Amino acid sequence: MPTALPGPGEGGGDGSQFVPLPPPSRGSGCATPPALGTALSTAAGRATMTASMSACGTQCGSMCRAGRRVPQFHGKEPASAFASLLNGLASFVMLLRYKAAVPPTSPMYPTCVAFAWVSVNAWFWSTVFHTRDTALTEKLDYFCASAVVLHSVYLCWVRTMGLRRPALIGVFRAFLLLFLACHISYLTLVRFDYGYNMAANVAIGLLNLLWWLWWCLRNRPRLPHVWKCAVVVLLLQAGALLELLDFPPLFWVLDAHALWHISTVPLNILFYSFLVDDSLYLLKANSDLSKAD
Repeated sequence: MPTALPGPGEGGGDGSQFVPLPPPSRGSGCATPPALGTALSTAAGRATMTASMSACGTQCGSMCRAGRRVPQFHGKEPASAFASLLNGLASFVMLLRYKAAVPPTSPMYPTCVAFAWVSVNAWFWSTVFHTRDTALTEKLDYFCASAVVLHSVYLCWVRTMGLRRPALIGVFRAFLLLFLACHISYLTLVRFDYGYNMAANVAIGLLNLLWWLWWCLRNRPRLPHVWKCAVVVLLLQAGALLELLDFPPLFWVLDAHALWHISTVPLNILFYSFLVDDSLYLLKANSDLSKAD
């Protein structure tokens, strides 16, 4: 699915988490401001924030919100895990539907099937990461999400330009694979830079979004089904704004990242529906061209 922000499991920040707050100062029932600030700025688990807030009560809650960013889970909790699972199931079910509806002779068949498997793999690791947050599952989640973003660019290239220039498909694919290898190597061997990873995925995602949208608008008169693709890319852009919001998790479960994951489930289904319609159109167009020859 075309993406405008990092893919399945990538949060919007530095991946930091809350740690258990230090013992409260005597008589106040809350941690002192300096100790609280240290706790909020350290990367570790967030779960104890809820218990700490409940124990400290209103006074501590006010202090936590005063001059500090609103605490978020950034998706590392059951809601995002469940939403990732739903996205993975949606991608897998739509992959089966695509293979059942589209003959392998369709020009886009191998590219669409490969994209679906890359997406299923990414949502699987997103589910694992949000279920068990470790250094390994975090990297697998982020790297697989980057693969989805780049494969979406590849899908867009093949559909909009590659079918007319088949000799260049392999060259463009090799370039994207080299970029992905360099991206992963830098994050693994040099420094795991959240800011760089976010910037790279956002830039590529926005390029992909604008590319798809330009193609949809240009071909709308002769390809009625492109409205599905246009709706997906526009709603993805709107839904991506959820990642920029800063609000306490609803019911201490649904944060902005979880809502972003939930919003992509129906968009997954709609985009695969577009791929089915478009692949069948290309198959018919090739058949008509062969009959004309």
